[in-house]
Amino acid sequence: MIGEETGAVAGAGGLELRYSRWRGGGRPILVLHGGGQTRHAWEESCGHLGGLGYDVVALDLRGHGESEWSPEQAYGLADFAADVVAVIPQLGYERTALLGFSLGGLASLHLTAQRPELTSALMLVDVAPRLEDAGVQRIRDFMTRHESFASLDEVVAALREYNPNRPPDSIRPESLVRNLRRRPDGRYEWHYDRYFRTPRSEGEAAERTRINGLTHQELLDDARRVTCPTLVVRGAMSDVLSEEGVEELLAVIPGSESALVERAGHQVAGDRNDAFLTAITPFLARRYPPR
Repeated sequence: MIGEETGAVAGAGGLELRYSRWRGGGRPILVLHGGGQTRHAWEESCGHLGGLGYDVVALDLRGHGESEWSPEQAYGLADFAADVVAVIPQLGYERTALLGFSLGGLASLHLTAQRPELTSALMLVDVAPRLEDAGVQRIRDFMTRHESFASLDEVVAALREYNPNRPPDSIRPESLVRNLRRRPDGRYEWHYDRYFRTPRSEGEAAERTRINGLTHQELLDDARRVTCPTLVVRGAMSDVLSEEGVEELLAVIPGSESALVERAGHQVAGDRNDAFLTAITPFLARRYPPR
């Protein structure tokens, strides 16, 4: 079993970003989590990929987990992408595959379009330029309604209410601790800067109707610039990414592929991690082998 290392690098503007690393000795994969998550949500997947021979790094995005918050509250896709541009050489990479879920996937897509020389392969998990408004709003409503918790059991209950189809044993209090933080009053809250989802004014609220600074058309234009091997993975029960959203993406990226994970919702890897890994492994073997 490959051990997990931890460290820190400087993102755009010098923000300190924390990461975990599994040194499999082969080609690199940089993993970017979703909004409101931390890198720890992807530890099981990263450990597996490291075992396949990849050098895997999972990064806490700015404003999330143990990474620094942005003093300017700069949380657009361009900001997250700029962090990755800064981080890649510090990890010793010239270029890397990107595995991005939700927000992390959109940041990966934007980066690949703007700096194609940095991306060897692109894997998007339940995300594409076209997202379903109802599913996105359901996530926002959940995060707003459950801002803090008296106990870890309350966190588990809230997550099971939000996603009743997720296997009960996949939501464990001991693993949740690393994705939460304890407030001085003893309550638990999500480990990220709440401004990330809470605009300060009506004008900023209107701007946030875009996807972290970019419109659907701008993201689709980004997709048209992608030329590296690309895979989009969709949870069959997702209410965030539809079949139409997948097809739209496949139509504009030459040679791109898709995979469907049955009995999984938006949180594909969390819902069915073994099936998720089974879905991406053939793509990696054909298009981006570890050596």
